[in-house]
Amino acid sequence: MTSDSGAEPPRTRCTVDRTRGGAYQWRLTAQNGRVVAVSAVAHPDLDSCRRAFAGTRSEATALVGTVLHSTEPGGGWVWGARGGDGALRAVSSRAYQRHATCRAAFERFRLLLGELDAHESQETHAVTADPLVR
Repeated sequence: MTSDSGAEPPRTRCTVDRTRGGAYQWRLTAQNGRVVAVSAVAHPDLDSCRRAFAGTRSEATALVGTVLHSTEPGGGWVWGARGGDGALRAVSSRAYQRHATCRAAFERFRLLLGELDAHESQETHAVTADPLVR
């Protein structure tokens, strides 16, 4: 469905960014434009990054979330999502002031993964900085 202007309504999407260092990381953006999650690790090439996101999406209901207090200045709570093998797949894109809000954000991440169309193409953008590298 499109609006009267002909533009498509906002949608949940995965974007793959190339960092200045040449690595690739995915980020999941909600319909409101806010980045919900980023890949937990940088990938050496675009294909491996896309495969990692597809794998994360395919195991969305089995992901285990862990909420930890952030070590970043200002504190807050951050979440991490682990796959069935125990490997960290995704992390929150920001810190939350309340533990309960952080936990709810992880659950929303899992739901958003399910909203993505399996055949939806992923966008790729080059970035000039390393915004996602932790």
